[in-house]
Amino acid sequence: MFDISRTRLAQGYRTKPFPPADPQLSESYRGLPALDPGLCRSGCDACAKVCPTDAIHAAAGRPNLDLGRCLFCPECSRACPTGAISFTRQYQLATSSREDLRLEGEALALARSLDERTRKLFGRSLKLRQVSAGGCNACEADVNVLGTVVYDLGRFGIQFVASPRHADGLLVTGPVTHAMREALARTYEATPAPKIVIAVGACAISGGPFAGSPMVHDGIQDSLPVDLYVPGCPPHPLTILDGLLRLLGRLDGAPAVP
Repeated sequence: MFDISRTRLAQGYRTKPFPPADPQLSESYRGLPALDPGLCRSGCDACAKVCPTDAIHAAAGRPNLDLGRCLFCPECSRACPTGAISFTRQYQLATSSREDLRLEGEALALARSLDERTRKLFGRSLKLRQVSAGGCNACEADVNVLGTVVYDLGRFGIQFVASPRHADGLLVTGPVTHAMREALARTYEATPAPKIVIAVGACAISGGPFAGSPMVHDGIQDSLPVDLYVPGCPPHPLTILDGLLRLLGRLDGAPAVP
């Protein structure tokens, strides 16, 4: 018992402040892609040819990228002969609409907060039911990380619950397989109104690498109304947390939470 206590004291305070002034991201981290139309060669589609999910196009010398399909692999930036595509360190990626995830060189429109009435209901206490609709467990793992001492999601009043009847909304991952579509619909129906829906990861948003397969429904867009889109494959825990707090109106000039 004493050894455990000494070890814990030596570890110190482990919870990250949020939002972080200087987030500790790995050297290999790839955040928001940056498009420079001025460097794009007309007629060159090298980036589009190597994209595994058809997320990028370079029509008429103007690249456009669908973050909802993007797997954040580096193939497009490696293939581009002029460096028109690069990856930044920006982890803030969540948006309020599917259309906001389609970029043509403009700044990303980050998620807006819920309407005032809904924000008053959920702003300080939000219970979510997580549904894996056929996911590979990568997004699910990063969602689970939010409950650890490092991120401590509970300090923001956000918790995951075991039953949709105890939830204020759903957080969905995976491309929505045939086997999970009815289960997802029933879970949504069992969640009391008013409720919100959050799509986490490329699969939940667009089907990801499984898009077009006869075994999936290409995400939840056509199944449920979505309030928050969090792109990535998988999205970083900071990306998910940032999106959740923006949705609740908790990041509008708010200081870091220790």
